[in-house]
Amino acid sequence: MNNAPLIKEDNVFSVSQLAGMIQSALTSSFSNVKIKGEISGLKRHTSGHVYFDLKDEGAVINCVMWRGTAAKLKFNPENGLEVRAFGSVSTYPLRSNYQLVVNSLEVDGVGALMAMLEERKKKLAAEGLFNADRKRPIPFMPQVIGVITSPTGAVIKDILHRISDRFGVHVIVYPVAVQGVGAAEQIAGAIDFFNCVGGGECQVPDLIIVARGGGSIEDLWAFNEEIVIRAAANSTIPIISAVGHETDTTLIDYVSDRRAPTPTAAAEMAVPVKRDLIETVLNYRNRNLRGINRNIEHLERILKVRAGALISPRQMLANMAQRLDMSSEKMNNAIANIFKNKEKKLLQNRLNPSVLFNIVENRKIKIESLKGLLESYNYKNVLNRGYSLTKTKDGKVIKSAASLSNGDMVEIMFSDGNRDAVITEENDKNKITKPKISTKQTAQDSLF
Repeated sequence: MNNAPLIKEDNVFSVSQLAGMIQSALTSSFSNVKIKGEISGLKRHTSGHVYFDLKDEGAVINCVMWRGTAAKLKFNPENGLEVRAFGSVSTYPLRSNYQLVVNSLEVDGVGALMAMLEERKKKLAAEGLFNADRKRPIPFMPQVIGVITSPTGAVIKDILHRISDRFGVHVIVYPVAVQGVGAAEQIAGAIDFFNCVGGGECQVPDLIIVARGGGSIEDLWAFNEEIVIRAAANSTIPIISAVGHETDTTLIDYVSDRRAPTPTAAAEMAVPVKRDLIETVLNYRNRNLRGINRNIEHLERILKVRAGALISPRQMLANMAQRLDMSSEKMNNAIANIFKNKEKKLLQNRLNPSVLFNIVENRKIKIESLKGLLESYNYKNVLNRGYSLTKTKDGKVIKSAASLSNGDMVEIMFSDGNRDAVITEENDKNKITKPKISTKQTAQDSLF
């Protein structure tokens, strides 16, 4: 604002002078006003300032809320929300616009927030974000737990103490604002962070707890924001919602995999009691041992019953030995009876001369018959009929003339003696030379 002294020159004012006069008049006249209306055209500047309009059926007024004031809000202003604004009317000289500089902002009754909440709930439910089949089971024994909450206050202390007391696991705390402007963005960013980390010193948690203490609907409004609900719905890590007291309900409760009535109850859901686990394991161990012992005792009883019905190896050998003795005795008796019968028949035959004579005669006739057959097969009888037999010097019988060559020595066998001969060729036919008298020749005349 231009605070220079008013310069009057023929009743003509500069633009800046007039703008300053208007600004001063408005500020002094409307320094502390309270108005209500519906938020529209909401814009959040990167500087932290918030710009919006308040409107009703007949008019619209521009509003600005500086960064310091916006940071103290308990809820996020949204388009369509009925609010009450407290501040002073001023101008923006560069545009000749008047505006309300908002010093504080509150919802115009809980009913307005509840109506907006119900409308948002129906919208997100229609998209299936609250369906039961999307919810995942909470891990029985998570190794790492991520906690999203305010770094100060009783909530984080209660969660850490309860987890440590029940079963100490690694806990990663992501500090966020849990109410006011920007809280929803921080909470959603923390959920996204845990789903994207990995490697290095930061481990991916097996479970996420989103928590804060109790408060009014305005205090808890960040957990009704759409950005938070969608971040929780997109999380691949199971989430336990622990926002407010048992009677408090926010939209994150519907999208989370599990709802805890209090932050302390969330810690109890997250990890079991180590002492209970040890006791349960020992109980199962003792039950198993008792069952094994009962089984062994039962098998021992069965074994004793069956062993009593068995014959001892010593008795089995004795029975087999006795059976062998009896079989041996029967065999000896049978052999003795056979010999006695044979001996009896032999004695009877010896005592009967006619029987022995017939046996001898039959054998003699059979021998004579075989002798005649043998004589008929003798090759010498064939030689007596004028035939001869030619052999090689090593005694092999020559069956074909083609098997002989010129100069081969042969031996010719006749019925009355043998002669040696040499094979000669004459007119392409084999010819036997005049044989020499062999040492095997008999005293009879030579054939040549």
